Amino acid sequence: MANFHKAFEKTALHEGGYANDPDDIGGETYKGIARQYHPSWEGWTTIDQIKSSSASDREINEKCSRNQELQESVQSFYKIHFWDRFLGDRILSQEIAEELFDTGVNMGIHCSVEFLQESLNLLNRNQKDYDDITEDGILGSATLNALDQYLENDDASFLLKIMNILQGYHYIEYMRRRPNQEKYARGWLKRVAL
Repeated sequence: MANFHKAFEKTALHEGGYANDPDDIGGETYKGIARQYHPSWEGWTTIDQIKSSSASDREINEKCSRNQELQESVQSFYKIHFWDRFLGDRILSQEIAEELFDTGVNMGIHCSVEFLQESLNLLNRNQKDYDDITEDGILGSATLNALDQYLENDDASFLLKIMNILQGYHYIEYMRRRPNQEKYARGWLKRVAL
């Protein structure tokens, strides 16, 4: 079974610290947690206290990184809001679970699971290995069964390649629709491992 802490360590490398970029649709964020989407996260109370006594974003980041309670809150948030939502503990492949987690953190779990489902459907040898599954972005028993069947017969690397191709194409389409987001391209592309 996949391990949350290993997945979190990898994803945390992409998420940085405190930021409040006016071009970022998430607005004010800490370690990738956007206040706009998660205003009730308990960590904001601590961050607001640190902000009130700090002169710069650098100072805020230094104080936040030293706050153990805040760091534990970040991990708990990611476990509950991302890992548990796609049943990460149930995934047999650590690599697949890490891909679902990282893509889910960056694009949303629904999108991440849709990439998995589409990839599974493309790799089932025209339903000879297992039946097509609904590409609805919900990881339920049909998707888990298809994934288990796929992993019994195939290397995870093929599934990962298609998932990453879909992820990369999503970024390209997003930048075409919102050219001011191109400044994030290099960071996004670091998440697309082929």
